[in-house]
Amino acid sequence: MTPGADTSALLAGIAAAVRRAVDAVGRPDPLVLLDGRSGAGKSTLAALLRRPGEHLLELECIYPGWDGLAEASRILADDVLVPRAAGRDGRWRRWDWDADAPAEVHTVPAGVPLIVEGVGALTRPTAPLADVRVWLEAPTELRRERALARDGDAYAPHWDRWAAQEDRHIAEHDPRTLADLVFEIG
Repeated sequence: MTPGADTSALLAGIAAAVRRAVDAVGRPDPLVLLDGRSGAGKSTLAALLRRPGEHLLELECIYPGWDGLAEASRILADDVLVPRAAGRDGRWRRWDWDADAPAEVHTVPAGVPLIVEGVGALTRPTAPLADVRVWLEAPTELRRERALARDGDAYAPHWDRWAAQEDRHIAEHDPRTLADLVFEIG
């Protein structure tokens, strides 16, 4: 599902605000974390925000299955962002959703701009490593409509299970308070 004209315009404005914050950092390799519940608009925002030469890491590629939100947050921190902060390449293993198994290893090169988007990107361990931290919010019904239109029957039976993990993520890390920028959609 493509966001409505109002949502598209809103996300374009948000992308411009985030880009201004990223450009103000003044680093050649800024790290941007985009977090929010499923269907809030993170993927759309990341696509609008990303420039040529910037690396995009989507946490949906890392989650080790439907119960893997917390583990993906740990992998992001320990295996990608901490090495990156030390000037080393980060590494992560893609999750093959069709096979329900780990797949090939990917490298996130040190020294290049990086945007990470996904539920669980903004945590207490990752926040200090980022240059710009963004939290997106949207009403539950809008998020559900967007997520199910995007992922359909593959996601529908897991909505409540995933939402419970989002609740735990929010309770443990309070990503809204870790964010530099908070935007509400819808």
